[in-house]
Amino acid sequence: MTALLVIGILVLLIVIHELGHFLVAKWTGVRVEEFGIGYPPRAFTFGVWNKTEYTLNWLPFGGFVRLYGDEGHAEHGRGSMADAPRYVQALILIAGVAANALLAWVLFAGAFMIGVPTLVQSAQAGEETRLFVSDIVPGSPVSGSGMIQGDEIKMVIDGSGHRVEPLTPEAMLDFIKDRGGKEITITYQHGDAIRTASVIPANAVVPGAEGRPALGVGLALVANRTLSLPDALYESFFVTRDAFVSTAQSLWMILTGAFTGTADLSQIVGPVGLVSVVHLASENGFGNVVKLAAFISVNLVIINLFPIPALDGGRLLILGVEALRKKRTSKLAVQLLNGLSIVFVIVLMVVVTYNDIGRLIS
Repeated sequence: MTALLVIGILVLLIVIHELGHFLVAKWTGVRVEEFGIGYPPRAFTFGVWNKTEYTLNWLPFGGFVRLYGDEGHAEHGRGSMADAPRYVQALILIAGVAANALLAWVLFAGAFMIGVPTLVQSAQAGEETRLFVSDIVPGSPVSGSGMIQGDEIKMVIDGSGHRVEPLTPEAMLDFIKDRGGKEITITYQHGDAIRTASVIPANAVVPGAEGRPALGVGLALVANRTLSLPDALYESFFVTRDAFVSTAQSLWMILTGAFTGTADLSQIVGPVGLVSVVHLASENGFGNVVKLAAFISVNLVIINLFPIPALDGGRLLILGVEALRKKRTSKLAVQLLNGLSIVFVIVLMVVVTYNDIGRLIS
């Protein structure tokens, strides 16, 4: 089921990207010969409208548009991509990443409307909340218990059978401050496993509160909050902006690390690794899956703008060079650059997939 969900996300993101190329090509008068969902071989044809063939193909990992006179082809004449003004070609290329950027904004908004785990101060009436470990003080009673940041606390009980109810940070503080030197048992979820830890609250754990018993654990209260459509669209604008900034910074660190030999490619997740990532996201609700799809769409925008000839960014770079030289790049040079970039992408995908499989096995 998770694999099908991954395929669905990839198809959505890539088809929307190609739809951007398609719509602007139609608008600017460049002929679209085929709009395909999936990759060949062809399964069947939906039909032909306005000189465009709409097809469904057997390999369900994305989609494509085939433009008349596109790069690598020799067709010229009315409706040819190759004969279109360079600004028109640039608009068509930019439309793909623009469509993914718009999709990311819409998906973030959809996630907020469905509901995603959100840090809250207190629970609203009838709202279910979950309590997570946000931090652990080194040398504190909890530091040797096995709990780590991100674990979910399920139950806290003392030797007399009294327990923390409801499970909130405030209730935990009240419970612990009266049990200094007394053993309490914490049941928590660590990954897929349920574990227990016996700890004894101690004094002088929290700076500034030396006389108050504490465990030395930071707590985060989380609830699935939903937003109205206007609020979701407003909030998602800023989340999308921040996602672009953080993703660009992360990719820049990887690129600079590649030149200094410090790049950690094990942190890059490919299509195979997405199975485990989507599975983890789905455990926290469908809103989290939609939010993850938005993040992937942001990644596609930035990666597609890389100046690699096989990507939109590389083709835009070639158009810019041609505009400066006032001369078209030779077909042989374009094919050579495309071949080298495809080899680079294949090598990168092999390395990433190897790391993905290693993570899945472990």
